Amino acid sequence: MELSNVVKILQLAETPLYWVGAVTTASLALWLLYHIISGFRIWVLGNGDFLSPKLGKWAVVTGATDGIGKSYAEELARRGFSIMLISRSQEKLDDVAKSLESLYNVETKTIAVDFGQIDIYPKIDAALAGLEIGVLVNNVGISYPYPEFFLHIPDLDNFINTMINVNITSVCQMTRLVLPKMEARAKGVILNISSASGMYPVPLLTVYSSTKAFVDFFSRGLQAEYNCKGIIIQSVLPFFVATKMTKIRKPTLDKPTPERYVAAALTTVGLQDQTNGYFPHAVMGWATTVLVPIKLVIYFGMRMNKAQRGELSIDLFGADSNPLDQKVAVWIHLRASVALFSSQTY
Repeated sequence: MELSNVVKILQLAETPLYWVGAVTTASLALWLLYHIISGFRIWVLGNGDFLSPKLGKWAVVTGATDGIGKSYAEELARRGFSIMLISRSQEKLDDVAKSLESLYNVETKTIAVDFGQIDIYPKIDAALAGLEIGVLVNNVGISYPYPEFFLHIPDLDNFINTMINVNITSVCQMTRLVLPKMEARAKGVILNISSASGMYPVPLLTVYSSTKAFVDFFSRGLQAEYNCKGIIIQSVLPFFVATKMTKIRKPTLDKPTPERYVAAALTTVGLQDQTNGYFPHAVMGWATTVLVPIKLVIYFGMRMNKAQRGELSIDLFGADSNPLDQKVAVWIHLRASVALFSSQTY
């Protein structure tokens, strides 16, 4: 290097902008390196052996007869946990319990309750008495049968109460019942299944996304309170998974089966307090919360859900149908969907 160039570099180094640029570049390099190493630790190495009956003999799963909840029950049974299944249909509970006992040779118990009601928790408390609970999966939840404006939701008062009872009250009350026993033993894991819809407002699914935001904040707050006592409380925020709730029949890379999703999500326990659970979902979560402005996310969410709502009317009555007929069609479909949906999910 010529002497003149060395002199120029030394002169440049004396300017404040040089150091601002150097520090910024170094900071970005360290940030990138940290996230690469962290991502490798989480998504490649994982923490697959962390969850075991050493935490406690029993795992309790709510909403355990379908979808993600059933897959959590199956995966935890495979790891050797005895499983307490809690859902609404005793017939479905019995089917899942028999399957777990046959496949994994584990003990099972069931509690049939309707999480839409608030008087069920003494019954659950009595059934859990004496059990050494190592893992609680708060999975039970309901969503809209179809995107809808808040004031147009049929039977709105009952809809609000039921969604809050199922999506919020269940998480708080089940945690209230189980956490003291975990605290006394200084170990345990609580997995609260939120949703990517809780990461930002979702128009036309406003009540649902708000309840899931509560689950996320509740989980992260409790984790800060109790992690020093040997307890892990994780917020799990999946995007779409191929389940009855999402009405997705064909799995894809970004819409995995519940089995694939749960297997991935469990490897993040102890590594992430808040997780999307599955690498493609983590990429989507990063993109929608870091790269894209929140107003744009809300805007496109509104457009997408309005389009889906409009497609419902066209599918039922045709593009040239009377607007009043379309509104009636939406109302009828929502009523039928609520009845069908509530019979399947919790």
